[in-house]
Amino acid sequence: MARIPKYLADLIAGGESITLDFKFEISDSRKIAKTLVAFANTQGGKLLIGVKDNGKIAGVRTNEELFMIESATNLYSRPKIKYTFKPWTIGDKTVVELTVLQGNKKPYYAKDYDNKWKAYVRVADQNILADRVLLGAWKYRKKRTVKISYSRKEQFLLDYLNDNDGITFDEFVELAEISPAEAEKILIDFVMLDIINVEMNEKKTVYKIKPSENQ
Repeated sequence: MARIPKYLADLIAGGESITLDFKFEISDSRKIAKTLVAFANTQGGKLLIGVKDNGKIAGVRTNEELFMIESATNLYSRPKIKYTFKPWTIGDKTVVELTVLQGNKKPYYAKDYDNKWKAYVRVADQNILADRVLLGAWKYRKKRTVKISYSRKEQFLLDYLNDNDGITFDEFVELAEISPAEAEKILIDFVMLDIINVEMNEKKTVYKIKPSENQ
């Protein structure tokens, strides 16, 4: 059996994560665009193509995979995602290491099967739709200056988050007795000011007070 280079073996041994995904092959450019976009919108990451979910080496045809990746970045993602492409030869098999850096033009979108552009983020080893508050913070970060008056609504959010582990969007609307539009604007402002973090999973999104650097 051919020996796997230590660098690659260590990556595979770590398993899929927020920054690593295994693909047996690329048969759908739209699907791979979703993963590339999620990496760019989060922490960046690596895609190992020709590796099964259980970490076994399957191998791929390099030229075909490169064509599918180029289609994903040129046709099914925007802004265009930058990546590096490195083939690894293991005996008679090839594994492709695709590296995507965290983007500086967030949000990045992938064109879905319904031809709509959607933004995704990486949560654990999954790609999920980006929260609308996070999307708003990305869109407005370079377009406007945030000014918060700390009225009753803003103060309620701060007090609640200081006393509780987090709050959902619907909870904020209900408890603060404000409209969804008001809640969205306040949460976006707080994200832009690095006061709160957005924590997502497949079931819900929670907004939490951002820990101080001394904590």
